[in-house]
Amino acid sequence: MSMRTPLGRVRGLGSAKDGTEHFWMQRVTAVANIPLVLIGLWLIISLVGDDYQMVVTKLSSPGWTVFLVLFAFSVLYHMRLGLQVVIEDYIHTEWTKILLLLLNTFFVFFTGAMFVFAAFKLAFGG
Repeated sequence: MSMRTPLGRVRGLGSAKDGTEHFWMQRVTAVANIPLVLIGLWLIISLVGDDYQMVVTKLSSPGWTVFLVLFAFSVLYHMRLGLQVVIEDYIHTEWTKILLLLLNTFFVFFTGAMFVFAAFKLAFGG
């Protein structure tokens, strides 16, 4: 005996319709963040003691610009997914939940836009 509705059985979707995708995207971004964070830490450690111009020269190369943008997208998206789960699980007032989910999304997009702007400004001068 199934607890699912007939429409749910026909569509083959769970109650939230995207829980599995959310679960897997959290895992994929977590795995992607392992090498990205390790390379990022290595980059920061390698820049310790260098003067400003040397840091700008190194970070303005195309390879490091691509790395910084990938790093920002992966880490910020992973953060957004994780905070979304926390908000949905622990905030019980509906309007507060909606407000916090919106703020979570806006914060990630704003931070990502600023990070990409900074990376491109380094890459293209300015």
